[in-house]
Amino acid sequence: MPEGDTIFRTAATLRRALAGKALERFEAPHLGPAPVPPGTLVTSVEARGKHLLIGFDDGRILHTHMQMSGSWHVYRPGERWRRPRASARVVLDTADSVAVCFRAPVVEVLDARAVRTHPRLSALGPDLCSPAADLDEALARMEHPSPETQIAVALLDQRVACGVGNVYKSETLFACRLDPFAQIGDLDAKTRREVLRRASELLRRNLEGGRRVTYEDGLAVYGRARRPCRRCGASIRSARRGQPPRMTYWCPACQPQIERPSDGRRERG
Repeated sequence: MPEGDTIFRTAATLRRALAGKALERFEAPHLGPAPVPPGTLVTSVEARGKHLLIGFDDGRILHTHMQMSGSWHVYRPGERWRRPRASARVVLDTADSVAVCFRAPVVEVLDARAVRTHPRLSALGPDLCSPAADLDEALARMEHPSPETQIAVALLDQRVACGVGNVYKSETLFACRLDPFAQIGDLDAKTRREVLRRASELLRRNLEGGRRVTYEDGLAVYGRARRPCRRCGASIRSARRGQPPRMTYWCPACQPQIERPSDGRRERG
């Protein structure tokens, strides 16, 4: 699933291609005939965590969420598409560009009220890709999950703060030298706020594109199971945890386990 930095960059690309321009065609096969008519002006393109919103001058808003399979592409008129036309969920034509959303599971046209009351959009926590992200608000939201919730799970909860996926979850907790399976009830407010601050810092470091970098010239732990830690040399471990199970990578030496009574955790490394 694309993480917040990827959707932020996608929004920037679409904004350059579409903002201020009139639509010549809006095609969305699963939404019925022309939900937004030709001549409608694109007024905004906004990323909210992992969600993307395209606003129009008639007040309607196109909401897409990529989940695991979706992506947006921008082409010149007449340019050959890199994916089959049958997988296009949305096509936005202007005089000088064609924006195509392929295979996104979530595509819907909303009005402003529907956005405000949308069960997922309205529940999103502060966007950690924003330099103005309200970390105090995110910290307060982290009080709501059960104290037994693992910090790795809490970081993925978009209702706490949005934008973090599996990559930044693992990289943030490595940067904080924190056991990913520690329960949030065992972490003081200062530690939890530092986790949120570091996640925001790492996300914002990668908003301009290029190779994703969180440690030296690449990633510290994500995707590096059984390879030596770049900080200490210990073997990186990985495991699927949480509901649904999500992959986490960590260094057992740099991120020592917080022992709990009757802790029966099993690790895969």
